[in-house]
Amino acid sequence: QGSLVVTANEYLARRDAETVGQVHRFLGLSVGLVQAEMETEDRRDAYDADVTYLTNAELGFDFLRDNLALTSDGTVQLRQPSFCLVDEADSILIDEART
Repeated sequence: QGSLVVTANEYLARRDAETVGQVHRFLGLSVGLVQAEMETEDRRDAYDADVTYLTNAELGFDFLRDNLALTSDGTVQLRQPSFCLVDEADSILIDEART
């Protein structure tokens, strides 16, 4: 089972996947990155990685899309993650409270 690292924005997700992801790869783990413009198959591949970096918005929308899909072909999160690490949780909660 994989792990999710949720960040406040795409810049942080990409930066952390590139920098911290080097440590994960050194340890033999695969690293995925989910971004807004990705197609379903690319998202599925990113979620299948050992460690997946993404934003809170992408995680939420993918969850909603998966629950609205009529078949498993339309889903991207095919497995449940072992855990989810929320980076800068206070920032995410404050930003979401404003909207």
